[in-house]
Amino acid sequence: MSADNTKMDLNENHLWVSLVFGAIGAGMFLYGKKAGRMVPLGAGLGLMIVPYFIPNVIAMTAACLAMGALPWIVRES
Repeated sequence: MSADNTKMDLNENHLWVSLVFGAIGAGMFLYGKKAGRMVPLGAGLGLMIVPYFIPNVIAMTAACLAMGALPWIVRES
């Protein structure tokens, strides 16, 4: 039995987009942790995790942009 059936198809665009959003997510996570704010902390964690589960580059970009805008939409007082 060949292991080719379980091969994940990664292209260069997917790797670059996930690298960019992962780095933005790491920065948001560290900011949220240091400032004690839950919305940036959760959005940063989501930005680091989401690229693992969405294989389509356009769908991943849309989801990550929505999560990246979340801290500005939902403001904590």
